[in-house]
Amino acid sequence: MSKYAARPPIYVLAIVFLLAPLVTALVSLAVGQSWSPAVFLFAGMAPPVGAFVLVWRWRMAVRALAQHVQQMITAPDLANRSVPMPWPDDVVELGVAVGQLQRVALKRQDRLAMRLESNELILDALPDPVILIATDRQVTRANHAARLLFGDRIAQRDLAATVRNPSVLEAVDSVLGGGGSRLVEFSSPVPVERVYEARIKPFVRPGGVGPDESADESAVRALLTLHDISAVKRSEQMRADFVANASHELRTPLSTLLGFIETLRGPARDDAEARDKFLSIMQDQAVRMSRLIADLLSLSRIELDENIPPTGTVDMVQNVRRSMAALELRATDRMIRLRVEAPDAVPPVLGDDDQLAQVLQNLVSNALTYSREHTDVIVRVTLADAAPVGGAISPLGGRLAPRGTSSGEMVAVSVTDRGDGIARTHLPRLTERFYRVDPARSRAAGGTGLGLAIVKHIVNRHRGRLTIESELGRGSVFTVYLPVAEGIGPAVVRAQADGAA
Repeated sequence: MSKYAARPPIYVLAIVFLLAPLVTALVSLAVGQSWSPAVFLFAGMAPPVGAFVLVWRWRMAVRALAQHVQQMITAPDLANRSVPMPWPDDVVELGVAVGQLQRVALKRQDRLAMRLESNELILDALPDPVILIATDRQVTRANHAARLLFGDRIAQRDLAATVRNPSVLEAVDSVLGGGGSRLVEFSSPVPVERVYEARIKPFVRPGGVGPDESADESAVRALLTLHDISAVKRSEQMRADFVANASHELRTPLSTLLGFIETLRGPARDDAEARDKFLSIMQDQAVRMSRLIADLLSLSRIELDENIPPTGTVDMVQNVRRSMAALELRATDRMIRLRVEAPDAVPPVLGDDDQLAQVLQNLVSNALTYSREHTDVIVRVTLADAAPVGGAISPLGGRLAPRGTSSGEMVAVSVTDRGDGIARTHLPRLTERFYRVDPARSRAAGGTGLGLAIVKHIVNRHRGRLTIESELGRGSVFTVYLPVAEGIGPAVVRAQADGAA
């Protein structure tokens, strides 16, 4: 029973008030009294006046209820408060019912908001990029992985502004046009080449059509999921390259070993002088094969992780000094002096310490191999606002750098030698596997032809740049540009150095 049942309903009072003139008239007729003008006036005015009062009260009550409902919409906490009084009982009960309905709606809204938030967290936690596309090919939603890959501005733009692969766009248009699911494989060349498997599936949004959408605009959509298969493709290519390279490069030393072994077992069996000579050559060939296999394995490991940028920090000045100390003995044997030139304060770079040390050792080792005796090999560490880009020819002969743009604060490490230099025609191919400008001299010096290929892939993994400048008769300059650790730029380091001074 309602808590307002003890109070007389207003419609009972209305009936009594409206029937009072008629009852008065009937009583007067029953007792035989004549109607006075006052009775006529009362009988004529009471019903309309009473009706006006009742309608006005109901109208004010309904208006107050409407205001209360509007307040509950803008301030949901009012749904938990008591209904303002005084109101007619029926209006009060209606207000209570509206408040209960509002509380139920708020609970459902809270549950829906929690569910949506959970869905958002789950979507953003997915490691693969996921993109929801409307029928007009506009990107409506993208998870965290997709925003990291394509940027935060991917949403509310045409997919073609982000994914510029014709095969993917054609597959998306086919699915949006009512076709079935599609599977497309494509590659992205920057910042490091990656291969993706794109899955495009029709997606019907649950919940029907939105208030501002027609059925055609929201009924069919496409769900684009990208799966990075670069590691799989790279592993397949690595196996093929390893077999091809190993078979090609190991053929000569193996043939040499087999020939000498056959000679030692035959005509030179009892020739001590020939045996010592052949064993020395066989040892050199075996060392060369061991070095070649080590470089191939090193290159394979680097290529496997090339699409995963390093997260550590490296002090390049200390790294350079350690690498120079390891090569000091070889430089002395070649009668070459190693020099390091670096400022007092250099910001740390994002990188892997061991891999960057390998870059320096390969570059300095090449410089020692090809420099003339009684010259200097200079390693300079400098600060740069940005790395050079493009393939423009430099004043000294040539420049090799990945295409694209490069901005931000960089640390540049250059290795300068005073060798014979490199002809311009060779510069674009220097970082290819087993490419040698002078094959005979390279093999005589113990080179495998993989040093600069290893340097290139390590620099690519560090999101850096490699430039090569050379002039015949004057020497060469190999420069590696590496991005500094976030928040520790040259300006900060210079300010710290000036303050310390």
